[in-house]
Amino acid sequence: MLERYYRELLNFCTRRVKDHDAAADVVQESYARVLAIQQSRVPITAPRALLYQTARHVMVDQHRRDLRRGHENLHALAEAEHPPAPAHLQPDALLASAQAIAAYVATIEALPPRCREAFILHVFDELSHAQIAERMGASVSMVEKHIARGRLACRACQRRLLGEHPLAETSTGT
Repeated sequence: MLERYYRELLNFCTRRVKDHDAAADVVQESYARVLAIQQSRVPITAPRALLYQTARHVMVDQHRRDLRRGHENLHALAEAEHPPAPAHLQPDALLASAQAIAAYVATIEALPPRCREAFILHVFDELSHAQIAERMGASVSMVEKHIARGRLACRACQRRLLGEHPLAETSTGT
């Protein structure tokens, strides 16, 4: 009995969804649902009306699923176009990095002037101990002591940044 409405329902759904294959899927799903009702021994007084109503519900369900998929795809596309920043560029990491840099700068600035100068020339300007000694008019041994003192201060700063207990620091004379 339901078979006689197939072509009519297919044409109706094709006009609605504007895609013959999608309409055929809607009709198939509608028939499956109505047949399930029929097999449950519920009397169907208006099979044509039930088929059309079921087809409308199926189309609405499909539309909602398509919208949901569209939103999910849009979200995935947005994430693909704008992936999250690498961990080292995340706000917390940037703040921690800026704080660490400030702590190291403060540590270096707290060194005695000649010690600071020797340390900066060695670490940042990459001069040898002999070149620094010549530039500062000091002995190579004194330059080595200044650089060692700067390194110890930076290691203590690093331990503080890592939350470790600072070990007993030994300082060399200036």
